[in-house]
Amino acid sequence: MNSTLRVDVLVLPFDMDRFDLVAKFFEFRKKIFVDQMCWPLHHAEGIEFEQYDTFDTAYVIAHEDGEVLGGARLKRTDKLFGKGKVSYSYMIRDAHLGLLPGMPHHLCYDAPPTDPKCWELTRFAAVHRSGLAEQILEAANGYLHRIGATDCLFLGPPAFLRMASRLGWTPEPLGDVVCNDDGRFLAFACPVRAPVGRPQPPAPQPHMHH
Repeated sequence: MNSTLRVDVLVLPFDMDRFDLVAKFFEFRKKIFVDQMCWPLHHAEGIEFEQYDTFDTAYVIAHEDGEVLGGARLKRTDKLFGKGKVSYSYMIRDAHLGLLPGMPHHLCYDAPPTDPKCWELTRFAAVHRSGLAEQILEAANGYLHRIGATDCLFLGPPAFLRMASRLGWTPEPLGDVVCNDDGRFLAFACPVRAPVGRPQPPAPQPHMHH
C-alpha cells in the first residue's frame, strides 16, 4: 500500500484556499501541546493559536488523507507587529527581551538577530512515526533554501538539537539551556543547507503587511 503522506508548505495569505489544513494544524497543536504536554497555552474552540500566527507566516504541515500528522511554523526574524504598547517580532527574541510572561528570559548570549535572511522555526510537533520529524524539518529547510534564507533559529528541548545534528544540520547553541514549568529549552541556530535529492520548485513568497 502506498503512503499518501505529503508535507506541504503553506504561506499565508497566498494559500488561503487551503486554510482548512492550517486550521487542522492549529487543532493538532492543541492536542499535542495543551492536551498531551499540558503547556498553559492560549486555546479556544479546540485550537491553539497565538500572536505569532500572522499573515506573514509559513506553515510546514505533514498530512495524510486529510489528517494532520505534524508540522512547524516559520517566521522571518525582521518583522515587527502589534499596534499596542508592545511590538512583537518572534518568539526567541521576545522571550529574550522579557516580553513573554512565563517564558525564560535571556535565552541567548547576544541579542537575537533581526535579519530578512534569518527565520525562526517554532511549534514543531509530530506523531511518533518513523522518519516523519525528519521529513518535516527537511521540507522546512527546502523551503528556506528556495527563498534565499541563510539561517534558521530553533527553540526546543535539548533533544531537538541532537536530532538536528543527526540529520546533518550544524546547530550552534545561542545560549544556555533554560527551564520553566514546561521543561528544559535551548535556543540554537542552523545554517540553511542545500536540500538533499531532487530540485525543488520555486517557492511562493509571503505577502508582507506592515
